[in-house]
Amino acid sequence: MEQVPISLPCPVCKEEGEVNMMTHIDEIPYFGEHTQVTIMCNSCGWRQSDFIPAEGKKPGGCSLIINKPEHIRSRVVRSSSCTVRIKELDLEVKPGSSSTGYVSNVEGVIDRFMDVIVMVTRQAYVEDSDMSDIKTLEKMHTTLLELKEDPIPTPVTLEFLDPNGHSQILHEDAVMRELLPNELDDLPVGPESPVFDSNDLS
Repeated sequence: MEQVPISLPCPVCKEEGEVNMMTHIDEIPYFGEHTQVTIMCNSCGWRQSDFIPAEGKKPGGCSLIINKPEHIRSRVVRSSSCTVRIKELDLEVKPGSSSTGYVSNVEGVIDRFMDVIVMVTRQAYVEDSDMSDIKTLEKMHTTLLELKEDPIPTPVTLEFLDPNGHSQILHEDAVMRELLPNELDDLPVGPESPVFDSNDLS
């Protein structure tokens, strides 16, 4: 992995001379060559990662109906510009200003949703929220947990929507499609990566 110091202040703590950019080129099966770019500050620990394919990509969506155990092991590449949805449960994670990309599998994505649901459920109990809301959260968590069973009692659809086309679910059952114009208008593109010119790299 190549590491290059950057002569710009950290966007978070503003320290000079502490920001480094690391790049790593790898081959992901069925996805092709990609470059992992990580920018991090040694002072405050801020970091931002993303995955950029070697070949240019068009805005695209990718979906997989999780209805058999092998689907949970499918590898995924999620860039910092990707919105992740589970349609049947009305769950959605949009990229924010600190969004980062990752390579994982479907189970890892499901676990991320479950972690958030557990956190929100605990908060709902603390705040003495309506029991119907709590029951809905608990039902969502159960449905996601059951995706790890064999057979899967309640299939759901995992969907990646990426205006930069850098994200994908790597399984032969996954369906790729182009994003519609109205979808592109509504989708956030994630964090704005720092722009460097050749003079910024020392």
